Amino acid sequence: MPSRRETILRHLSRALLIPGLMALGAAQAQAQTRPQPQVLRAVLNTELQVLDPIVTTTNAARVFAYMVFDTLVSLDSHGGYRPQMLEGWQVSEDRLTWTFRLRDGLEFHDGTPVTAEDCVASIRRWAARDSFGTQLMRATTEMRVVDSKSFEIRLSRPFAFVVEALGRPGNQIPVMMPARLASLPASAPVPEVMGSGPFTFRRGEWRPGERAIFDRNPRYRPRTEPADALAGGKVVRFDRVELISIPDAATRLSALQTGEVDFLEIVPGDFIPALLRDRNITVSRPQGTDQIMSILQINHAQPPFNNLLLRRAAQQAIRQSEVMASLGLPENLTLPWCGSIYMCNAPGSTDAGTEALREPSLERARALLKEAGYNNEPLVFLHAQDSVTLNPTALVMADQLRKAGFNVDLRTSDYATVAQRRLNTNPVDQGGWSAAAVIWNGIDLINPIGNFGTGNNCVPGYPGSYCDPKMTELLRRYSEAPTPEEQRDLAGQIQAEFHSHVNVIFGGQFSAASAHRANLKGLVPFAIPVFWNVERQ
Repeated sequence: MPSRRETILRHLSRALLIPGLMALGAAQAQAQTRPQPQVLRAVLNTELQVLDPIVTTTNAARVFAYMVFDTLVSLDSHGGYRPQMLEGWQVSEDRLTWTFRLRDGLEFHDGTPVTAEDCVASIRRWAARDSFGTQLMRATTEMRVVDSKSFEIRLSRPFAFVVEALGRPGNQIPVMMPARLASLPASAPVPEVMGSGPFTFRRGEWRPGERAIFDRNPRYRPRTEPADALAGGKVVRFDRVELISIPDAATRLSALQTGEVDFLEIVPGDFIPALLRDRNITVSRPQGTDQIMSILQINHAQPPFNNLLLRRAAQQAIRQSEVMASLGLPENLTLPWCGSIYMCNAPGSTDAGTEALREPSLERARALLKEAGYNNEPLVFLHAQDSVTLNPTALVMADQLRKAGFNVDLRTSDYATVAQRRLNTNPVDQGGWSAAAVIWNGIDLINPIGNFGTGNNCVPGYPGSYCDPKMTELLRRYSEAPTPEEQRDLAGQIQAEFHSHVNVIFGGQFSAASAHRANLKGLVPFAIPVFWNVERQ
């Protein structure tokens, strides 16, 4: 029989345990009734590796930039440039003084207000790395803070594209960050991620090659206009976005079909027919500047392509229809041929200077090789085997060059190795290169000052090292052209000179189709994924 002391202890234990159980039960019930976070899971085509969009040109960093940071001006779906962080701007009568004013309520993620000082420092840091920014700064005599919300850009000569420069959609994006970070050298990533964009980034939980997590920014004040490409109101409807790393393409597809992920940035061509038959999946069909241009980048600084005749021989060797066929895409996702450096089926499209390119000829290519005195010098061709777009296009281009008579030395590796080697300016026997297959987004080709194929003319260190004094003068005249008619005429002259000098060679224009679960509504159509406005229904 228990003692009196044991009986008292037993009752005391029960008295303490019952409230605890009741509290636990209440907590569990509350957890069951509390709304679960709405999470969107996406898979990008390439991994997020660098968190500073000023020091890299990768598309993953561009997606990251538009989530975490914001820009003064944004591009809309019609090719127009609208105020984003700005309330607006004023231009002096002589168009040499531009005054910009920030809109109310802009805050960085730590709660500090965005100021004009931050903007001036951010523009300077971006301009140190970007060709469009460099051209703007060359025309600028002074950039100064007027007050906490206003700043001025004073020009030494007319520059017709001030607003377009500040709204450049990439690859190095003029994002705004605190002056304490923007004042650091642009040659290295900033040590801290501090933006004012619609999402915050959980840097402490970032695992490159695994997962990157973003939360809706409660401090962000969207514009009141509807979302339109990069412009308008960036209203975030999900609590969290997770970028998931799934290297294998087939595994990505399976994850989308089972609902483990909601969005794939790029679907390999041979998977598209199966997805089109799946009522739970929607496949995009980008057009115009939302498409991609396949490029054969050639090194002008080293043999054989330091010889103009050999560049023109390679130009005649590349048949776009064969390159595009290698992607396995449906016919409505590729163009049979495009020669416009501003993309075809786009506002800036032109046929200027393309007459000799429409029907490439192996016979003409071989004749040019003979005229140039080509002596079978090796052509080191960089081939990224791990890319669903670069792998097949590179193999076809390399084969076409061989058929024309070039001695092609194919160097196969991953894209990271290719990207690094393209920066090597040494001869091929010292780690250099001759050619590489790359892709350029159409949104980066809209304006010749920012176009990769023209805007980097004579820029030291840019892969390919193309440099054409005639192009330098044409770009200067274009930057000062006061009317749309003059701009269009000069844009045509720039394109004709581009093809004549053979800065790069086009492999064809195509759509990199994305795919998402059909229950996602409100996805903003654009060349890169943007995750505002979208919701699950």
